[in-house]
Amino acid sequence: MRINNSYIYIQNTNVMQTAESIIRLLDLKPHPEGGFYKEIYRSDEMLQKESLPSRYSEARCFSTGIYYMLRPGDISMMHRVKSDETFHFYMGDTAEMLKLYPDGTGQIIEIGIELEKGMEPCVTVEKDVWQGLRLKEGGSFVLFGTTVSPGFEFADFEVGDRKILQEQYPDFSDRIGELTKKEK
Repeated sequence: MRINNSYIYIQNTNVMQTAESIIRLLDLKPHPEGGFYKEIYRSDEMLQKESLPSRYSEARCFSTGIYYMLRPGDISMMHRVKSDETFHFYMGDTAEMLKLYPDGTGQIIEIGIELEKGMEPCVTVEKDVWQGLRLKEGGSFVLFGTTVSPGFEFADFEVGDRKILQEQYPDFSDRIGELTKKEK
C-alpha cells in the first residue's frame, strides 16, 4: 500500500499481469492494423443511412467498443476511420499516439496515467484524422478500451500510405515511417 496526496494505492502482489496472460484471459485476437483486440460491445440499435452523414454508405449501429492491446514491437498502423474514436487507458505502460489532421498539422500524444507529466488517460481521435500508436520505448504492454460512434465497420477503415503521408506531413516523416508498412 502506498499513500500519495491523500490517495491510497493498493497493489495486489499475488497477481502479475503479463501481455500474454491478458491476451489469453480476455481472448484477444490479432487486429488487422496491428496489436490485439476483442469487440466487447456493439449496440443493437441502428442509425439508418438516411439519418447519417453522406460519408456512410449504409446503416450503422449507435456505438461499438473493443479491448485493444499493444506489446513491444506492435504498432497500430497509420489509419483513419469515418467515425470519432475514443481511447480509454486501462493498464500497462505509456503509449505514443500520432495524430495527423486534415489541415496538414499533427501532434504526438502520450496516453497513460502520469498526469503530472502531461499524459492523457483518455484521447479522442476525430473522424478522418490519421492515427497511429506504439508502445513507448521500454514498456511491456498497454491495454486500452476504444469506443467508436457511430459504430465501427471495417468498410470505414483506411490504412495510410507511407509515401503519401510523408509527403503531406514532412514534419512527422520519421514517425510515419515507423507506423506504416514498408513499401514492396
